[in-house]
Amino acid sequence: MWKEAVDYLTVDYLGLEGRINDTINFFIYDSIKIWFLLITIIFAVSYLRTHFNTQKVRVYLQGKSEFTGNVLASLFGIITPFCSCSAIPLFLGFIQARIPLGVTFSFLISSPMNNEIAIALLFGLFGWKITAIYIGFGLLVAIFGGYFIGKMNMQRYILIPVTPMQGELEDVQIKLTSKQRVKESWDYTADIFSKIWFYVLIGVGIGALIHGYVPADLIVQYAGANNPFAPLVAVLAGIPIYSNAAGVMPLIEVLTSKGMLLGTALSFMMAITALSLPEAMILKRILDIRLIALFFTIVGFAIVCIGYLFNLIL
Repeated sequence: MWKEAVDYLTVDYLGLEGRINDTINFFIYDSIKIWFLLITIIFAVSYLRTHFNTQKVRVYLQGKSEFTGNVLASLFGIITPFCSCSAIPLFLGFIQARIPLGVTFSFLISSPMNNEIAIALLFGLFGWKITAIYIGFGLLVAIFGGYFIGKMNMQRYILIPVTPMQGELEDVQIKLTSKQRVKESWDYTADIFSKIWFYVLIGVGIGALIHGYVPADLIVQYAGANNPFAPLVAVLAGIPIYSNAAGVMPLIEVLTSKGMLLGTALSFMMAITALSLPEAMILKRILDIRLIALFFTIVGFAIVCIGYLFNLIL
């Protein structure tokens, strides 16, 4: 229905044709579709999150084995809608709560890569199969990336004093009515949407220009099946870029439609969302540069491998 309405607007009402029609049609259609998906899924996940409490999660993780903690922290990252930089405060809270270092890194990897915004956009643009594979691989990166960092015994490279947090062992109870949960979820959804809607427009706008004007042969030349180093190039190109899933996902849709292999495109997106230079600059206040370098190396290598696997199986 949306597609027919947009086609009527751009073709029949505005009389557009050719590349300008392709560009504007794509921009309007994808903006509306992505906004709808964001509002719907963020609200649903936000409502589920009203049943959780960060303090209880910290206490719960403290009582588990390290590998179990890696798994649980990675799953917890799915319901926290943070970019690579905004996930750092909770990462710091985990460190202060004396949760094992590898477990905290599992959360730091998973939260920006697997959050509900990325999942909503992937589902809307590529369907549930691609989304399920992406979530599975993303969780593997977070679980085993954090696990290997934990096994390197790098605690001495934490630059901040780690002291017990007041009340960290309290069993915090959540007592909200259904009406309160709905209101809190809607307020949270409105707040998140107010912060990212413009980035969606920017991402869709760039994607629309590429969709309408960039020749497919140019994309295929550098990121198609004939370039065996395409996933590696995509990761190296993505690290300097700072964005969230809402800003980069529309670009991924266009790049794949132009001929970029899906694994290469998702490697590019993972590198942008899970690794960024601003994130490294913030972490430098908390962690020694050697630990940051290890984190970027392990996660970057894993993302490259996932790109090759995606290209192989899809």
